[in-house]
Amino acid sequence: MSFAAQSAALAEVVAIPVTPFDADGGVARDTYRALLRRMFDSGVRTVTPNGNTGEFYALDPDERRLVVELTMAEADAGTRVVAGVGLDLPTAVAAARHARDAGAHMVMVHQPVHPYVSPDGWVEYHRVIAQAVPETGVVPYVRDPALDGECIARLGELCPNVVGVKYAVSDPARFAAVARDAGLDRFTWIAGLAELYAPAHWAVGATGFTSGLVNVAPRLSLEMLRALRAGDHPAAMRVWERIREFEGLRAEERSANNVSVVKEALAVLGLCRRDVRPPGHPLTASRRAAVAALLAGWEV
Repeated sequence: MSFAAQSAALAEVVAIPVTPFDADGGVARDTYRALLRRMFDSGVRTVTPNGNTGEFYALDPDERRLVVELTMAEADAGTRVVAGVGLDLPTAVAAARHARDAGAHMVMVHQPVHPYVSPDGWVEYHRVIAQAVPETGVVPYVRDPALDGECIARLGELCPNVVGVKYAVSDPARFAAVARDAGLDRFTWIAGLAELYAPAHWAVGATGFTSGLVNVAPRLSLEMLRALRAGDHPAAMRVWERIREFEGLRAEERSANNVSVVKEALAVLGLCRRDVRPPGHPLTASRRAAVAALLAGWEV
């Protein structure tokens, strides 16, 4: 798969699947595959196992490898898999190589978790990962508003397989400047804060967006994508209005309930257990009732 084709595959709803757990606390393999198939059957084509909504940081290395392998087993010829990797550099490199060998088309590199991240160090971290899998597309996940376009441009010059950027800073003006300084046409720019920010980021350069909502209501996510592609801002905002309370619940307490809300919705639908791992926590009874009330008004 060429770098151009990899880049084009990011101009989509980039689904971040949950990792369901069984009654013993392990990965519920069959349930995970069923959730993936539900999304794929609805028209989702690009998926990131081991993303934040998949509880990447709460999984052990064997579980992260398992999730990638299960995803590849369920993916069909039209599916593009962008496996999440990260943590310390040797672990990230090993995960990227495993994803490549399992058949993943790209890797998404989580924002480095470190109290002392310098711009040069950020470039070096991603360079080492990208050059370890030179035939595999690489997508940095940018959550730091201090990271500028010059750093991303330099990484792109060093590593031609860096094909896209998942930008998750809630400032459309900042995003517009960073994308242009880095190269608006050099990378596919993904609005990394999902549907609530997709219309604003799309207006200034994004051509794809991530989604956790897509686990629950894939038709709504795809409806927003169609509207944005058509330049129909009012139609996109109609979807925005329908999902904003749900996404607002996920954003509460500095996004502490990001995964819990999605899993609660899936539990209401009878699709998986509501269990999340610490430091996440299941919802309170009042929040569970709020999720159920919202789902009652959706066609899922």
